[in-house]
Amino acid sequence: MQSTLTPLIPARSTRSLIFLLIALLIVTAVSALGSSATTPSIPTWYAALNKPWFNPPNWVFPLAWTSLFLLMAFSFWRILRQVDGGAPRKTAILAFLLQLVANMAWSFAFFGANSPGAGIVVAVALVAGVAWMVLAYSRMDSLAAWLQLPYLGWVTFALILNIAIWRIN
Repeated sequence: MQSTLTPLIPARSTRSLIFLLIALLIVTAVSALGSSATTPSIPTWYAALNKPWFNPPNWVFPLAWTSLFLLMAFSFWRILRQVDGGAPRKTAILAFLLQLVANMAWSFAFFGANSPGAGIVVAVALVAGVAWMVLAYSRMDSLAAWLQLPYLGWVTFALILNIAIWRIN
């Protein structure tokens, strides 16, 4: 007698869940690595810097970044689960990964190296990378692209803040 078991979760749902876990793991890993460069410098080097009038209080940054990283993971998951994405899907994945590397690199340049100048260079690349990701996402999933506009706005603001800090220090 042959037994056939019906899976409790359809294969497509399992695949989607795996992609969600991958997206969350990647974003969480990058967030943790970036934090490892950032956190030690906040009460020391960063606290001693002169900051412009529009610098948000320190408590704003973790709230903003947590929200943005969650949106990033959700949008990336939407791209990953596209079955027949072909070249546009590969481009969107590449854009996501490259901007994520730039995101982490900024933490190491600005906070890790205590260098607003290096931070500016990386932040320019980050803004360009996020803009490219939004464009790449828009070719596959308009919601995924729209959900990245707050991130694009935030990294643009971060670039402006970074330039201001560099200028007054």
